[in-house]
Amino acid sequence: MMLYAHRMAQAFEKHGIPKDDAQFEAAEIYRHATGEDPYIRVKEHPYYVRGQQLFMKDASERRCRREPIQYILKNWDFMDLRLSMGPGVFIPRADTEIVADEAIRFARSAGQNARAIDLCSGTGAIAIALARHAPQTAVMAVERSPEALKYLRENNAAYGGNVTVMEADVFTFQNRLIDGKIDLIVCNPPYIAPEEKETLPPELSYEPPEALFAENHGLAFYEHIAPAYLPALKPGGALILEIGWKQAKAVEEICRDAGYTDITIRRDLSENPRCVSARKKAD
Repeated sequence: MMLYAHRMAQAFEKHGIPKDDAQFEAAEIYRHATGEDPYIRVKEHPYYVRGQQLFMKDASERRCRREPIQYILKNWDFMDLRLSMGPGVFIPRADTEIVADEAIRFARSAGQNARAIDLCSGTGAIAIALARHAPQTAVMAVERSPEALKYLRENNAAYGGNVTVMEADVFTFQNRLIDGKIDLIVCNPPYIAPEEKETLPPELSYEPPEALFAENHGLAFYEHIAPAYLPALKPGGALILEIGWKQAKAVEEICRDAGYTDITIRRDLSENPRCVSARKKAD
């Protein structure tokens, strides 16, 4: 690793960032600033363009304060997308790719003219991936936050504007839907219990709390979405939800009590339960 990037990584480690993450993130900052690969063994620059120096210095200081690197770089990868993001919008994680993949798989099986809704859309990660990889599906992204909507619209435009963006509250939006018209509803809702706040990594303090925390031990959104959106689904339609790693049993019970069938749990790359899929009974 180039000397400047190596020094950034060392600084990150001193501020509590795990070694592997520190090295990766320092490399990403270096690459973003210089356009060069920090792992290619070439002669170290005797100096950097002033703008590069200032960016790396500022980025390093911000990361040492544990500000998320995604906000510092103003974009991040999700599946094969490069999404814009910043303060005020939830940062999509790699674990959510499991949820997006499950939604894409179902949408493709639903055939032509399928209709899907992504609730709590944030940056639009799931919705845009769904529209990109299941192009026969009409996708709507629902988001309430004005700050998040800015990034959702920007990302949607960057990938062709194929998603219909709707500003609405998930707790009332179901009243605007016609029964039996939607093939798929997918959602990565807030699911952290407020009582867990003090145990969380410092980076999460920078993200909007309304995108992280949910009442009733983190289950409030599931308790609303599962029954409230069931009528909007077609018979055989699917509800796909991201969950916290300890919530599989509770969310499965919520879906079953709401009347869903064929409830399955999919695990993430760390083998933690991450995705609940449930079906509306077929006629």
